[in-house]
Amino acid sequence: MAKVFFLPGTGASPDFWKPVGTRLPADWPKTYFGWPGLGSQPHDPSIKGYDDLVALVEARMTEPVDLVAQSMGGFIAARLALEHPRLVRRLVLTVTSGGVDMAAFGTSDWRPEYRQLHPNAAAWVTASTSVPPLPVERIAVPTLLLWGDADPISPLAVGQHLAQRVPNARLHVVKGGGHDLARTHADEVAPLIERHLAED
Repeated sequence: MAKVFFLPGTGASPDFWKPVGTRLPADWPKTYFGWPGLGSQPHDPSIKGYDDLVALVEARMTEPVDLVAQSMGGFIAARLALEHPRLVRRLVLTVTSGGVDMAAFGTSDWRPEYRQLHPNAAAWVTASTSVPPLPVERIAVPTLLLWGDADPISPLAVGQHLAQRVPNARLHVVKGGGHDLARTHADEVAPLIERHLAED
């Protein structure tokens, strides 16, 4: 079984994915990433933007891994899948932008509330409304897309858009799922992730 790397969103806590991770087989090797300087995580002066977060994960990819990512973490995961196709075995992208122009989908601006919740988070994370676009058509690995139908930050239309653009992707819709559906609906999404990662 490949190592499973869990990547959070801008909330940045390594605990975000643990409700799902603890429901996956105990013998699967799991690594929970946090993002230095984001959310309530301690700052690291070497982390100055998305490129540094990509490099943070990249440094741990010594063999093929599975990437399970939420929101902004999905942008990191998509970049890694594009830049290192031989080192990413499978992808799970949850309520992410994945390098899509979110403005076209009428998404709500998450930044004011984020700044209230995390006043000490690094300034760069809220400096722009969106992440750069990515050529997601070139993502070749099997990809599971998990979206809720009640998420104003990454609406279901974004997941449907990615499902059309990513060649080897399938979309599962979580009814009533919001932006934190990996925590609130862990009982539903964990078996889907397990099935996806266990496939040959």
